[in-house]
Amino acid sequence: MPKLQISGKGQSVPCEGILFDKDGTLLHFLTLWGGWAEYVLDSMEKQLAMMGAGFTSPREQVLGTKHDAKGQICGYDVTGPLAMGTVEETTGMLAWQLYAAGMPWNEAITQVKQMTKNAMYEIRRRKPAFPMTGLEQFLTKCTQASVKLAVVTSDDTAAAMEHIEWLGLSSFFTAIIGRDQVRNGKPHPDMAEMACRLLGIKPEEAVVVGDSNADMQMGKQAGAALAVGLCDNIEDAAHLIDADVVISDYNELEVYR
Repeated sequence: MPKLQISGKGQSVPCEGILFDKDGTLLHFLTLWGGWAEYVLDSMEKQLAMMGAGFTSPREQVLGTKHDAKGQICGYDVTGPLAMGTVEETTGMLAWQLYAAGMPWNEAITQVKQMTKNAMYEIRRRKPAFPMTGLEQFLTKCTQASVKLAVVTSDDTAAAMEHIEWLGLSSFFTAIIGRDQVRNGKPHPDMAEMACRLLGIKPEEAVVVGDSNADMQMGKQAGAALAVGLCDNIEDAAHLIDADVVISDYNELEVYR
């Protein structure tokens, strides 16, 4: 059986397959979702202003974003809704802003869906997807070692497939599973269990890699061999409390037979 080794950590585990989160794990989060969030928040603010209202909380708390002196998004809360929320959860949170301003709930949902759809049109035009450091080289090594690979993401499957295609990495993955394919999203084990079935492996033969603690909890609940947290600044990794090990990039991982 292939083995996964964490450089400098003294850890090595048998590994038939690896399950990756997508945003912040395969691709840089802010370059993709920062622009999306900026567009959506601006659209919401304009709509609320037309209704004589504003956000029910500070702008940065609506989605969990961080802003510079000019008000532009420069970071995000790794434990917040932008980082961890599903499409349904995000739609509901944004619709609440309009409902609180006096808009009927059904109309608020429709308005938010149109705003987020327009934001994705802008994202598709620019395709701002960039792989994490060392990712492609690591995926190549996994393929050479016959380690099976899958993606498990809180995003919808179609969107996930599109983003991974932008990265040019689709051929590496046997399965791409979005929140829409399972009954329960992260931190529940449903996606990990489904991925293992599709890969033809047992959960205890799999390793989970992700940038949120929900990824770590999903792996633990599924019975994965190892939950690897990814955080480019290890000093900021306090949120990964359920990770077995934390790495800063894929150069710290090695696979061999």
